[in-house]
Amino acid sequence: MTSAFEPLLKKSWIKPGTHIACMGTDTKGKQEVDPELLVAATVFTDETEQSVTIGEAQHAVANGSLSASDITPIGEVINATHPGRRSDDEITLFDGTGVGLQDLAVASAAAELAIAQNKADWTEL
Repeated sequence: MTSAFEPLLKKSWIKPGTHIACMGTDTKGKQEVDPELLVAATVFTDETEQSVTIGEAQHAVANGSLSASDITPIGEVINATHPGRRSDDEITLFDGTGVGLQDLAVASAAAELAIAQNKADWTEL
C-alpha cells in the first residue's frame, strides 16, 4: 500500500505460488509493481476499468503487454465462474482499486468472523 511512482516489486523477486495484494491510492502514473510481474501473474481486480487506467495494471496495458481482457474481476471468483488459483505454482495478483461498497462488505465479514471467534476488541470513540 504505497503511492509509489516506480516499481517496488520486481518480477525476478517473486517465487512461484506467491499472492500479491496491491492496494492503496490509485492515480495516473502510480506504480508499485513491475509490469512484467503483472504479465507473469493471474491478475484479479475489483474494477477492471480503474485498474487499467489508474490502477496497478495501467503501465502493463500502456506498453501493450497486458490487456483488460487478461484481468479477471474478483466477482467471477466469488460467483464461481472463474476458478481463481489454478495451481500451487501460479502467481496471483489482486489490484484493489478501492471500490467502497466492496471494502465495506469485506470489513463487515471480517468483523462478523472476529466476533464469532471471540477475537473482536471493542473501543469507544
